[in-house]
Amino acid sequence: MHTQHYVHQGLKLFGKAGEDAITTELKQLHIRQVIEPLYSDSLTSKEKEDALPYLMFLKKKHTGQIKGRGCADGRKQRIYMQKDDTSSPTVAIESLFMSATLDAFERGDVATVDIPGAFMQAYMVGNVHMKLEGKIADLLMELEPDLYRKYVQNLNGKSTMYVRLKKALYGTLQAALLFWQDLTKTLVDWRFTVKPYNRCVAAKLSMAVSVQCSGM
Repeated sequence: MHTQHYVHQGLKLFGKAGEDAITTELKQLHIRQVIEPLYSDSLTSKEKEDALPYLMFLKKKHTGQIKGRGCADGRKQRIYMQKDDTSSPTVAIESLFMSATLDAFERGDVATVDIPGAFMQAYMVGNVHMKLEGKIADLLMELEPDLYRKYVQNLNGKSTMYVRLKKALYGTLQAALLFWQDLTKTLVDWRFTVKPYNRCVAAKLSMAVSVQCSGM
């Protein structure tokens, strides 16, 4: 078990390696076009108040590598979002066992696939704002100064940047649902049929796919 550290504590422990880990994580936001930077004065006071903090955790892996993990703090969304707008279906264990049994019976090939930055593949619905502060905002600005510098302002001695989420992000309450909807649509476009007994199982001829939304 490797302990995760909040960004300030992690930077004290890991120094430059911690900064590099944060930058690597921020590159995902930039390259995958997850965020759209906004001028602070373009947002209302309410929008700023509702903006989700961007959290960053650092940990040392068993290989010695320092890994950064960023996410939105979606707790504020619980106030105004309904369960139907945030609940993603999950594959039933019985459906998974049935698929595995059929694979064994038919001597089929079995593969598992990990989709990098899975939630970031899906587009966000509605206006969800996020706030990046301190060292995180500074490192994002250093990553692409010409793009981000003009959106960073100093608030109470701390660099602050507001952004709009263009893509789903781990930590937002709707991220898993949006990813499941996007992946399901893609499978249907590929002529898979979603099974009525479980919306997380799709099949094409003798090939079946079980969809489990479990993280970033």
